[in-house]
Amino acid sequence: MSFFDYLAVNEECEEVTGVVDSVSDEIALNTLTDQGLLVLSLSPREEKKGFSTEINLFAHIKVKDLVIFSRQLAVMISATLPVVQSLRILVNQIESVPLKIVVSDVADSVDGGSRLSDAFKKHPKVFSNFFVSMIASGETAGKLDEVLNYLADQQEKDYDLISKTRGAMIYPAFILFGLVVVGFVMMVFVVPKLTAVLEESGAALPFTTQLLISISEFFQTFWWLIVLLGVGFFVGLRYYRKTAAGKKHTDYLILKIPIFGPLIFQKMYLVRFTRSLSTLITGGVSLPEALAITGDIVGNEVYRDVILNTIHEVEDGNSIASVFRESNVVPGMVTQMLAVGEQTGRLDTVLIKLSDFYSREVDNAVANLVTLIEPFILMIMGVAVGFMVAAILLPMYSLAAG
Repeated sequence: MSFFDYLAVNEECEEVTGVVDSVSDEIALNTLTDQGLLVLSLSPREEKKGFSTEINLFAHIKVKDLVIFSRQLAVMISATLPVVQSLRILVNQIESVPLKIVVSDVADSVDGGSRLSDAFKKHPKVFSNFFVSMIASGETAGKLDEVLNYLADQQEKDYDLISKTRGAMIYPAFILFGLVVVGFVMMVFVVPKLTAVLEESGAALPFTTQLLISISEFFQTFWWLIVLLGVGFFVGLRYYRKTAAGKKHTDYLILKIPIFGPLIFQKMYLVRFTRSLSTLITGGVSLPEALAITGDIVGNEVYRDVILNTIHEVEDGNSIASVFRESNVVPGMVTQMLAVGEQTGRLDTVLIKLSDFYSREVDNAVANLVTLIEPFILMIMGVAVGFMVAAILLPMYSLAAG
């Protein structure tokens, strides 16, 4: 697709200028003529080097910015403002430069005659299939304002869920990282100076002291190897997750992480699945298509495989719960309620109830986890301090007393 700048005369004999998005100048001319314009000039727009509407050269667009954009666009469309005018207004209000560029391109495409959903679809790195499909369903049903409001609500709920989960993970991760750094510094710089006094005394050292000295000597000699292995592990893990098998294996391990896996991550993915599927079904998207879109946005390969296998069952006329019933990552309650929803023709309502239930479960789990993590970390610190006291201070006290 290319952009063409045009100068034309409308039905009121007024000169108008603008831009049209089309695959060729001939189609662009026909599009403008169909709009009742007499085209005086039509020229292709030169692409600016160094800029890309796919934002390859810009920073990642934050989810929060997309949530705010969706909410503002929903409000403007509900107020009966034209789509192009709403998008132009938002371009001036958006603070994120990458998103500003994308929305400006969307406005140009719509102004050139494209549907809003098609304009969003050109930017898959910014607007997901879920977002585009919902917009398309709203355009088809003539309820774009309702769909935008509903979509903004769901995005805000998903953003809140992710924020709470990340907030629960930041505190323990920060504390554990601090313990590792402090322990490394102690072993390399502090402990050798303290244990040197004990070794020079020639006294018999307890096992804890000998163990601490051995660990400290290893850290002093092979600190570079430890750093290299640590960096190599994280780099290797990152590249491994880029492979299909690697992402599936690591996503499975995420679900099995003690405490965090079953209490938070599994329920978080279930919320995302039920909420997205209910939104798409409510928006008029067919069940197989809704499942395909949900599988792409659920964020976990294990659940994605289950959902994609469900599509084949649904297309063959079987129940949506048939595959879920055999999966060990889908609770029995979800399977039973989905089956009831299909039988009663209220699948969308059942999915909303499941989404609300697991949202509350995640909120409660996050709150309880934050409360339990603090004493657990204090216990670890107490054990570490006790080991250091037993290995260094007690032998020094015995040496001074003797």
